[in-house]
Amino acid sequence: MNCRVRMEGNVFTHALEGIKHIKSEEGAILTKPFLDVCKHLLPLIDSFGSAMSCVKSDVACNIRRLEGKYCSNITAYSYLFSMTQEEVKAKTARNTSSCTNALVWLTRAMDFVVQLFLNLFEHPAWSMSQACTDSYKKTLKKWHGWLAISTFTVIMKLAPEREKFLSAVLGKGNRTSDVEKFCTIFAPLLEENHKFLASVGVDDIKAP
Repeated sequence: MNCRVRMEGNVFTHALEGIKHIKSEEGAILTKPFLDVCKHLLPLIDSFGSAMSCVKSDVACNIRRLEGKYCSNITAYSYLFSMTQEEVKAKTARNTSSCTNALVWLTRAMDFVVQLFLNLFEHPAWSMSQACTDSYKKTLKKWHGWLAISTFTVIMKLAPEREKFLSAVLGKGNRTSDVEKFCTIFAPLLEENHKFLASVGVDDIKAP
């Protein structure tokens, strides 16, 4: 899966374009457009350096699992929540290899990305390490076991310098406009995921 962005602009430019297609005419979140937006954000993790390679691998694995299920029956799984509805009915939703598990963790990873960029622009005096640590506490930490928490604590300390990271991710020019717009639009979609997952009793899945 090639997640490198080759078009002009930054990752948020293309993610914003993709967001336009996430919802059906009836207002339901569509599987492929949602996953495409998540794939556009993968290069952000690359910009953290090799310390985040395991995180990128996990996020990419969750996307592939959902994408594989979608491709197995495009009609049946055109809506993002259809996979979870099927697994809840079959009582397999809480399996670690389920698409539900993948959706839960992918949504949380996207929460982390949104919160990180909100932190960076709302707190210009914060270092990358501060912004990352706060984002982690607000989005992922309570769902992780001690091993994952220890790993992330080390990763946060290895975060790149703030301006170097922003330049690598966003390039030159008006960097805040696309980011703010993306966070404003994408965050409610992630919240929609959480509300659905909570409604079927699986939003509390924790790392083993």
